[in-house]
Amino acid sequence: MTKKDELSFDYDQARKNFELTIPTEFNFAFDVVGKWAKTDNKTALITIDKNSKTPTYHSYSDLDKNSNKFANLLLDLECTKQDFAFVMIPRKAAWYHVLLGCMKVGVVAMPGTNLLTAKDIEYRINRSGAKLAIVTEEHIEKVNAIRNNCPSLEHLITVSGKTTDDWICMEDACLNASSDFERTKVSLNKATDPMLIYFTSGTTSMPKMVERDHAYALAHTITQKYWMTLEETDIHWTLTDTGWAKAAWGLLFPPLIAGSTIILFDSEGFDADEHLRIIQDYKITTFCAPPTVYRLFAQMDVSNYNLSSLRHCIGAGEPLNPEAMRSWKTATGCDIYDGYGQTETINIVANYPGMEIRPGSMGKPVPGLDVDIIDDEGKLCPNDVVGHIAVKITNPHPLGLFFGYFKDKPATDFAFRNGWYYTGDTATRDEDGYIWFVGRSDDIISSAGYRISPFEVESALIEHPAVQESAVVAKKDDLRGEIVKAYVILAPGEIATDNLTLEIQNFVKKVTAPYKYPREIEYRDQLPKTISGKIRRVELREEANSVNTNS
Repeated sequence: MTKKDELSFDYDQARKNFELTIPTEFNFAFDVVGKWAKTDNKTALITIDKNSKTPTYHSYSDLDKNSNKFANLLLDLECTKQDFAFVMIPRKAAWYHVLLGCMKVGVVAMPGTNLLTAKDIEYRINRSGAKLAIVTEEHIEKVNAIRNNCPSLEHLITVSGKTTDDWICMEDACLNASSDFERTKVSLNKATDPMLIYFTSGTTSMPKMVERDHAYALAHTITQKYWMTLEETDIHWTLTDTGWAKAAWGLLFPPLIAGSTIILFDSEGFDADEHLRIIQDYKITTFCAPPTVYRLFAQMDVSNYNLSSLRHCIGAGEPLNPEAMRSWKTATGCDIYDGYGQTETINIVANYPGMEIRPGSMGKPVPGLDVDIIDDEGKLCPNDVVGHIAVKITNPHPLGLFFGYFKDKPATDFAFRNGWYYTGDTATRDEDGYIWFVGRSDDIISSAGYRISPFEVESALIEHPAVQESAVVAKKDDLRGEIVKAYVILAPGEIATDNLTLEIQNFVKKVTAPYKYPREIEYRDQLPKTISGKIRRVELREEANSVNTNS
């Protein structure tokens, strides 16, 4: 697909004519990866080593055979359907071998980010009752530190390297294992059988367990087709850690459904020059990155790189600021198509090629799902009124929507009510059906009768050249109820002064409504974030209100 081809998309017709049938029996590893494995020498992955920068090409057949080897190892260990496996593997081909091998046997994999501490691992293993821990060599020490506190653990597997005690080396164990795995070795799984469990990022509470079934994988056809527009000829790159549901979106289901080639760069940290050169050298066609990355690129002279291979760019992870969109468009000629979804869903709101992009808007609901803005009672909010982003519960169940939090009925009941799934995020809907993100439900600022979106203020702040990053929270105030307080990281070379504070405040007044400007600005070297990189506004809000002063 070319940029020109994308303009033929008709959103209204796509919603009207949408069809996606989920088979009663479905297994992503067999039915999707296995299908592409029959295509001779089709490249599934290009893995780039973080040290040598040398690429390795892996075919769909390689993925299929290596996952068969791991599936046979699981059977040798007497693992069965719905056993749980904690998985902590960085951006390596082995991540695919493990996840696809687990799918084939029916073992429920629980991917974890490589930033998890020993305490985080212990929580996840004990919360789930995991039978296996599968990690890379550098994480063995973390697991050893807590293994005696995890009575459910039976098997410890390291991907490669020397092993000690009762650890199994997957590389050695699979060396002579059969690369064939007949589907009849295990009982046929239903599309509703559990496949993965992801833990939420825990921005406001302890991480919750989100169980995803095999139907979820196929439902990502919606993500692949409409928002990502992935095709067999694409070389796709999503910047994400393998421990988050974003990896399921960008590194696993949509690109493999399409038969695309995936770039997997096992890097530490972020080097903008290095990433731009990968886009150039590997002729990336579709690219997904968080807004932070696009903002960093905007500060560079990208004319030094040949980025002409790019045809479709998308943003995800946090709301996309209009300024980042404009800068990238100017530099590359590519729009950034913002999209929205959660660990609990597939992509449910997005901007689509061929449809007008309104900078700052998440777009419109995806074909196949009823998504709207509702109030606390489940009634539709009028246009331009802040309400909850929610998915209407239908029969059959909405495609790609989870059924509830694992062994957490209170959290499930709170999320599913009034015939809707409440995402916990708020937004407005304009007269044309575009949805505009406001913030987490508990992040909304109510000041002197006005409801203020932290994201809107942050979007205004980031347009000021002295501001590199910001977080906006509500601070209690005797006169106004709450005021807007901003925590700001300054751009390199900038110095915090009273004059700069006044300049930034006046700038925000001009960019957005005057009543939304931050009455307090506090400068920081860094902001508190979850291990997934999301700003912990709840922590900043608690800090701001620990000592309440009038303003």
